[in-house]
Amino acid sequence: MQTLLISLETSSPVCSVALHRIADGSLVGQSELRLDKSHSTHLTILIEQLLANTGHQLSDLAAVAVSDGPGSYTGLRIGAASAKGLCFALDVPLVAVSTLKALAAQVMTGTARPKKFLFCPMLDARRMEVYAAVYTHEGQEVVAPTPLVLEADTLAEQLAQHSVLFFGNGAAKFQSLLGEPANAGFLTGIEPSAIAVGQLAVAAFHRQEFQDVAYYEPFYLKEVYTTTPKAK
Repeated sequence: MQTLLISLETSSPVCSVALHRIADGSLVGQSELRLDKSHSTHLTILIEQLLANTGHQLSDLAAVAVSDGPGSYTGLRIGAASAKGLCFALDVPLVAVSTLKALAAQVMTGTARPKKFLFCPMLDARRMEVYAAVYTHEGQEVVAPTPLVLEADTLAEQLAQHSVLFFGNGAAKFQSLLGEPANAGFLTGIEPSAIAVGQLAVAAFHRQEFQDVAYYEPFYLKEVYTTTPKAK
């Protein structure tokens, strides 16, 4: 019986897979690897092992969810290709979940009195740039996902009016610029997780918010620039 949703998170150096029950959103199991550039060789293995370890098989899947980005261009492509392949093979729908929104959601659930804060996930986009967004405790967008070049006055308007929690692998760069203002809090060790993707995906599944599997592409947020190697 198709009762499960599998979610894939490949937007960061963490390669993560999770299984949730669609009926109630409960977590069945999760696996992850924190090996840089391991997604292409290990994602399929993680999926197979998670299903085997939880006593399930591919035919039990009713949907596939994928972390939609922004994030690592290569990682997102791998996640999207794997998710689409599963959807085509199993004839099940595809759910895409914002990477930043999922990252914020996992922090919200572990924050005491979340109403007091705005939540700002930041993912490293190299140099002094991050992919960022700002959400209320209910997941509403205050600042839509955007590439930000970090400066001392970045998000000054939000910090002037609210207490803001910053987290993700790009937040440390902002902390070094900002110092320690009273309204800013910085959390460490927060990485994208397939568990949070799956939790949001189950809700989206019940709302029937599905992607066109044939034409789906991740939300890269900005163009990818490639260079041609110089001739020797």
